[in-house]
Amino acid sequence: MIYYLQSKIAEFQGNKYKKIIITNLICSYGMLVSFIIEGYGLVSITLSTASILVSYIFAYRFIKDLKLLNDDLLAKSWFKAALFFNVISSFGTFYLAYMMASKNVVQDWYLSSIYYYLHFQYNGWFFFACMGLAFGFINLRKSEHSFYEKSFKLFAAACIPGYFLSTLWLDLPLWLYVLTVLAAIIQVFAWFKLLVILLKTKRNSLENHAPLLRFILLFVGFALSIKLLLQLGSTIPVISQLAFEFRPIVIAYLHLVLLAIITLFILFYIYANHLIFINRKIKYGIVLFSIGVLLNEIVLAVQGFASLSYTVIPFVNEILFAVAVILFIGIVITSYFSIKKVKNNPPL
Repeated sequence: MIYYLQSKIAEFQGNKYKKIIITNLICSYGMLVSFIIEGYGLVSITLSTASILVSYIFAYRFIKDLKLLNDDLLAKSWFKAALFFNVISSFGTFYLAYMMASKNVVQDWYLSSIYYYLHFQYNGWFFFACMGLAFGFINLRKSEHSFYEKSFKLFAAACIPGYFLSTLWLDLPLWLYVLTVLAAIIQVFAWFKLLVILLKTKRNSLENHAPLLRFILLFVGFALSIKLLLQLGSTIPVISQLAFEFRPIVIAYLHLVLLAIITLFILFYIYANHLIFINRKIKYGIVLFSIGVLLNEIVLAVQGFASLSYTVIPFVNEILFAVAVILFIGIVITSYFSIKKVKNNPPL
């Protein structure tokens, strides 16, 4: 996102973001260690609170810089929404911390707080930020097609009631359930209509990229389509109940979003913008990682569906471990040779 601002603002002052990024990294790695050691303790909660405050500062500064951009740029709206959802996602964390600190934990509220945070992180902050990067990458403008801005408004409007897709196991009022179903339908409609328009108008932009980058982008687009259809399917009460009762299905969905959509798209964006110039070894790493993602989804999906009939898949844990090793090797190869490439050929 900072790179996007840098490419659009002539006298962009990127140094002011360095302290924010460094502080955020310190908090993130600190939380990684402290949560493993003490769970919800003084250090972990302090670092978690600090990271949230850092995200507020980042949101303020980034939105301030966004004001310098032309309002016709479609990415501008998506970035604003992404930052908004990132900020409100923290409310779930604060309430969760309050319950843990007061030792007054109500199971439904506890789970609802977790799902609230995850929803507005995954489907709000991550999704809208990636869409903003994608539209910024192909330099889409609102004036190019009337549906571009409409699609943003539809996704933004559906995001908040879309949270209740994660809480269908609660006894929701009928009007709220109907609103949740409408949110799922709106997202599917907006995505597929937008996809058709982009394929008609921006096909050349896709064909200009290397085969590997086209593969990644198509993989991400397919994964996002599956994700939205799964959300719509989850509005059927029987399917929703089964999905939430069997952990492999939930894990498969989370991995679909974080690995198949978010992570692979970020890799596409990095290499497509030549922030790191891709070479053969990096290609091998990305392909191996992509294969690992696909195998991971297949194994978890099979395990989840088998659980519906209480069928035990033999050696499933060993298979998942082997897939995790493939993912690990793929990302290590990609990271190692990308870092090596940056050291030899700095992007800036």
